[in-house]
Order: sequence, then structure tokens, then C-alpha cells
Amino acid sequence: MLLVKNLSAGYGGADVIRDINLSVSHGELLCIVGPNGCGKSTLLKTLLKLLPFRGDVFIEGLALPALSRKALAKKAAFLGQSQELYFPYSVRTTVSLGRYAFANGIFHSLSKTDEEIINSVIEQLGLGGFENRSIAELSGGQLQRVFLARALAQTPRLILLDEPTNHLDLKYQLELLCFLKQWVRENKTTALVVLHDLNLVQNFADTALVMRSGLIAAHGKPHDVLSESVLRDVYETDVHRFMLDSLSHWQNTGA
Repeated sequence: MLLVKNLSAGYGGADVIRDINLSVSHGELLCIVGPNGCGKSTLLKTLLKLLPFRGDVFIEGLALPALSRKALAKKAAFLGQSQELYFPYSVRTTVSLGRYAFANGIFHSLSKTDEEIINSVIEQLGLGGFENRSIAELSGGQLQRVFLARALAQTPRLILLDEPTNHLDLKYQLELLCFLKQWVRENKTTALVVLHDLNLVQNFADTALVMRSGLIAAHGKPHDVLSESVLRDVYETDVHRFMLDSLSHWQNTGA
């Protein structure tokens, strides 16, 4: 699905990520972790062709530079950290914006296929009955589901999510990631998800990518790469001990 070779990118001529080599398969949910400023968001922006880069990126065999904005939108969708700036459209109108890449013009009306896709993602994400409500009236969890529905309405082959569980309570975090994992598997698509919560990574990721200072520190199965030595080196603290101490507190509570 995604092949990255010797990728470097950054801002103002200074590289933030360097020499990234990565291969991600169809049906794979890859979680990207690492301390603040290590290049996680920069990597996603580069894969969306939002930053100049050196190296090679291929999405289903197509070179990223050769894809127009519209062609890329048919292949990849993005859900960012926050959606604080938005127009107070209805839920349905907001989700329908995901079909823009398939329109023939700015005044193009929705086709029967468009309508079917919009209806499907609205139902899948539990937004049925909310279609006509303004998104300004929704809770944070509901709003995040609307924006995820908009991304999925693009019918992407690749979806990039930058801290999608940010500001969500535990219930909505689990629901969003459960849905995403199921969607990836059933549709043989691919998801790259930036997360900070290592517990969520252990539970939901097929593979994990650990970054440090713009470089890949480890890449593989979560139980392999989220090791005591890797986490201590990357986060400069004993994450493993902290997790075990936290678990003991929960066990004592349960007893």
C-alpha cells in the first residue's frame, strides 16, 4: 500500500525527518509513537504532499509527486489533531464534503453512489438521527466521529490520523479505534495513526513505528518494538517501570 524510501523533509530548508524507510501493507494499522517534536506529524504532512521532500513515496505503486491534489484525495484521507476551525454545517453536509474529490465541478450535485457512501459511513459511525443537526451542537466525541466519517466518505485506500483520540474520553477513544481497526481489516485498506498512549498502541496496532529526533528508532510488532530498552532510550525515562507500577495500582484496586 505505502512504500517510503530515504525520505527527508522539514521546514525552511531544515530537515525534521531524515532517511525514513518504511513499507506498510494493505489491511495494516500502523501506530506512530515518540516524544513531542520527533517528527510524527511532519511525516504525515509529507505523505500528504504538504511539504517539499527528498526521497521516494509510492501509494499503491503510484509516485507521490505524480499525483494531483484531487488524485491524492481519492487515495488518501487525513484527520488532524483538532478541528477547532469549522463551519457550523449540518452533520450530513459536513460528511458530504468528503465526496468533493469525486465531483466534476464546484456546483456538482451528489450522485446516487455519493449518497449511498455518505449514508453508509453515517450509519457505521453511529451518527444516524444526527444528520440534520449542526456540528456546533455536538459533543467532542460526536464531532470527532463526524470528521472521521467525512474522511471515510472519500473512500480512501490510505487514511492518516494525527492524534485522533486527543480530547476524547476513554469510551470514545476505544470506540474510535475499534471501528478504525475493523474498517481497515474489512476493506483491506491502511491506516497510519499517531498516538501518545502506548496502552492503546499495544491493544490496537498491527505494527508500531517509534521515532526519535526525526529518525526511526524501531519498527515492527508492538510487543517487540515497545521494549523496555527502546522506550527508555526514546523517552529518556523508565516507561516500562511506570507501566508496571500503574498495573499494580489497578490490581490492588480490583482486589
